[in-house]
Amino acid sequence: MSHFRPVELHHASRLINHGPTVLVTAAHGGRRNIMAAAWSMPVEFTPPRIAIVIDKSTYTRELITGAGAFGICVPGAALMDLTYAVGSESGRDMDKFAHYGIDAAAGPVLGMPILEQGCAAWLECRWIRETHTESAYDTFFGEVVSAGADARIFDNGHWDFTDQNVALHTLHHLGAGKFVVAGNQVQATFPVSK
Repeated sequence: MSHFRPVELHHASRLINHGPTVLVTAAHGGRRNIMAAAWSMPVEFTPPRIAIVIDKSTYTRELITGAGAFGICVPGAALMDLTYAVGSESGRDMDKFAHYGIDAAAGPVLGMPILEQGCAAWLECRWIRETHTESAYDTFFGEVVSAGADARIFDNGHWDFTDQNVALHTLHHLGAGKFVVAGNQVQATFPVSK
């Protein structure tokens, strides 16, 4: 049984605005790949658009440019080792989905591979071609056309990190295979008292 529910697109940017490490997926011409990326962010609210850094040499980038689309999956803490593994090997040499036993479904709008098991959320994106930023900075832009999140950790447009959903807490890569797992959520209060 899936705990995922559709996310209203005006809340889609909230799925990645806290800076989690993400899994980027792509499929084109019967080939597919998955890689980890630490640099992603929302850039527009309406329509929801994101930016993600994908090096020119990656197999995933080749598939994205062929398909004109990509998926973003937000892995939970339970997928830390898998996230590091798929970010450390090239998909040119193997089908990482098969090699690691990754169960992916086709996204509902563009058919990009999406993961739910062990993930807190996913976004399906249509590639927005921006030649200068792609070549100068390796930055890709995408318009989010569908999104979903596990209601145990993201519901009604808001994250809720609790002791009951620790396996879904997001990962934040520090480099060299070291991660911080999100948690300890605090509520801001206004006005700020002096």
